[in-house]
Amino acid sequence: MSTADDNAPAPRVPRSTLLAAARDRRVWLILAVVAATLLVCCCSAVLGVVLSWSGGLFDPR
Repeated sequence: MSTADDNAPAPRVPRSTLLAAARDRRVWLILAVVAATLLVCCCSAVLGVVLSWSGGLFDPR
């Protein structure tokens, strides 16, 4: 026996937008590009400071 509700579509439950974003590879690609950019910028800033110190630019005299 079947009832009238057997063929009714299931109600759509909205997915969590955070969960949907975490499954999207484009989001991870964007985050990787941002992280790499920050890493390059920070390393180049540190390298510039070290080279300036070694060159005597920040001489306290």
